[in-house]
Amino acid sequence: MDDAQIVELYWARKESAIEETEAKYGSYCRSIALNILHNPEDAAESVNDTWLSAWNSMPPHRPSVLSSFLGKLTRRISIDKWRRTTAKKRSDGQMPLILAELEDCISDGKSIEEETERKLLTEVIATFVKCLPETEQKVFLCRYWYMDSVGSIATRFRFSESKVKSMLFRTREKLRTCLEKEGLV
Repeated sequence: MDDAQIVELYWARKESAIEETEAKYGSYCRSIALNILHNPEDAAESVNDTWLSAWNSMPPHRPSVLSSFLGKLTRRISIDKWRRTTAKKRSDGQMPLILAELEDCISDGKSIEEETERKLLTEVIATFVKCLPETEQKVFLCRYWYMDSVGSIATRFRFSESKVKSMLFRTREKLRTCLEKEGLV
């Protein structure tokens, strides 16, 4: 079933929308959740919460790219769950490392007071990522969007881990320079 048909099922409030979504995007969303949470049970719960969130947001929302929409929901829900979990205990996952890597170039949002500034930051980062060479773009997104480990990125792209670390470091430096030019750091 194609994405437009699945969205129509949501709009028609048919429960088969969840089944079709699970069949087509279940492993994709579980992969995102597992990369963030590193716990299969928590990842499964996040994916179930994603289906509920999709159900509650359609209608009125009609996503043009269902995979991106579901990926964003899964990512947001999983990060929120990770924050709640790590507030109670220390995590052994990648999130602390990933957030620390980006800490130098992106603030935690507390210094950005106006919504327009947040939107500008989002636009600048999106434009920055789109302007990267394809391989750098993919490696950057694997690490900072999908929360993949350096090892899994190295395996996927057939690079050494040191090459991936170096590439990510250089890309973060470019991002910091870009954000400084825009006055966002």
